[in-house]
Amino acid sequence: MSFDTVIRDGRWFDGTGAASAIRNIGIRDGHIAAITAEPLDETGCDQVIDAAGKWVLPGLIDIHTHYDVEVLAAPALSESVRHGVTTVLVGSCSLSTIHVDGSDAGDIFGRVEAIPRQYVVDTINEFKTWSSCADYIAALERLPLGPNVSAFIGHSDMRAATMGLDRATRADVRPTAAEQARMEAMLDEALQAGFVGMSSQQLLFDKLDGETCRSRTLPSTYAKAKELRRLKSKLRRSGRVLQAGPDVKNPFDLVSQLAQALGIFRRPLKTSLLAAADVKANPAAVPLMTKAARALNKLGADFRWQHLPVPFEVYADGIDLVIFEEFGSGAEALHLREYVERDELMRDEDYRRRFRKDYENKYGPRVWHRDFFDAEIVDCPDATVIGKSFGQVGVDRGGVHPVDAFFDLVLEHGTALRWRTTISNHRPEMLRKIAAEPGIQMGFSDAGAHLRNMAFYNMGLRLLRHVVDAERDGQPFLTVEQAVHRLTGELADWYRIDAGHLRVGDRADVLVLDPEHLDATLEDYAEESFAPYGGLSRMVNRNDDAVTAVFISGQAVVRDGQPTEVLGVQRTGGFLRADTRTPAPNMAATQAEVPAQGTAAAT
Repeated sequence: MSFDTVIRDGRWFDGTGAASAIRNIGIRDGHIAAITAEPLDETGCDQVIDAAGKWVLPGLIDIHTHYDVEVLAAPALSESVRHGVTTVLVGSCSLSTIHVDGSDAGDIFGRVEAIPRQYVVDTINEFKTWSSCADYIAALERLPLGPNVSAFIGHSDMRAATMGLDRATRADVRPTAAEQARMEAMLDEALQAGFVGMSSQQLLFDKLDGETCRSRTLPSTYAKAKELRRLKSKLRRSGRVLQAGPDVKNPFDLVSQLAQALGIFRRPLKTSLLAAADVKANPAAVPLMTKAARALNKLGADFRWQHLPVPFEVYADGIDLVIFEEFGSGAEALHLREYVERDELMRDEDYRRRFRKDYENKYGPRVWHRDFFDAEIVDCPDATVIGKSFGQVGVDRGGVHPVDAFFDLVLEHGTALRWRTTISNHRPEMLRKIAAEPGIQMGFSDAGAHLRNMAFYNMGLRLLRHVVDAERDGQPFLTVEQAVHRLTGELADWYRIDAGHLRVGDRADVLVLDPEHLDATLEDYAEESFAPYGGLSRMVNRNDDAVTAVFISGQAVVRDGQPTEVLGVQRTGGFLRADTRTPAPNMAATQAEVPAQGTAAAT
């Protein structure tokens, strides 16, 4: 019995949470053909990987990305794959590219997800050939996909395409009966095509880009109860997932989302909400969230919070950061597209007074802690301020208010002023408690978005490091087997996709990991030029020593932390339809007709 690949003597995890064991694994024709404690016959085997001292686990699953645009321009998605991610979900937060055109896609993705609008427009205009979910899947599978892809259909996508973006973002406009019926038909078609569900959004500080509808909130936020109820009923009947972001400033909306998940006198609505986080500005929030999830699921719901299992550290160039969207004066500045106009506004004393008032307001829920003493300057033409907080700069300048110190530096240096702060997940002991909660899902990386603001492509590796460190310190909160399950099989089973397991017969999506290199390099800062977006320097992660190999459908796409010549040239991944067993691609038939645009930059 011959194999295409043998992975020898690694510590094998099957993704179910069962005990790990030292095993030899044989891969043939894109699937796991053998798992045995006995040596395998390596005769004629193309490659043998010595995994002694290494972990062999199912490829990781990233349930919350915004790769909808990048997957078209650079389908290798190498920044995730190089960290062991072999399956990604797109279509999060009500945003997808199934029905909108390039201009509308630019408006709904550009500012919300901090992807330069013109690159969104150009990419959609260049690649879009589809008008249905089935055509979209076919279009993706004509690309040299790196990882597997599953998808939500976005409510904002359906609403904008049906009503027009202008009407879809007016509070006094409701969809006509025909428009409502069309959105329901779109959702039906998505579910029949194999989408995992629908994403919605009620969070009100996600704002549109562009000119006509600039600074309005996403189309999904304008939907009233009747519209949402009719769409959600289809998800209930099909058992598919609603992914949503509740309006955290509206307790009624949050309570309503929780009650609908419970499904009193009707079938529960399988729900994944954003987001469980140990927020600095509201440390009581996450214990309430975990208790709510426990109570709901005990009463028969199938409810999960999404959670980023690492400190939520963000960077900004000048004032370009989405956290300012959550209060009026911050959104007022980001509404202005031209930096000259922004500078004029920031010089205005009346505006500064309004901003200081918002900054000092202690009432109501918030994401940003609004503490410029907790914001470190990491790069600036004025080297004397590097390493200081804006608050300290104000002190050094004779007691200047932190807000004024911030504005003064932005006016002096513009986007050359780079700074960072940690918004949430800053307490390791709380991260441990959250990670062990059954009503919490590991996710929320936002991969493919906020390109200059954050990078959590390696969040799975960082969770595993946290588990190993806690175990070493005598304070375990999860076993390694449980942590692997949380990042793989648990997610695959909940979203009902064919991924996340490593058993005989499973598709060979495999991560070979060196646990000795789950170390501080996982937290290091790095940037990489991204050719498809005009050479934009985006934040990435680089911890190549940790990842020995990554296989997708049996093909080696990463070796020793580096993408192989296969990634982005051959299609290794496929579209994973909900409730469907997915065959491995026929490699001989999936050579890219032309090199993927992002391949050179990615490799």
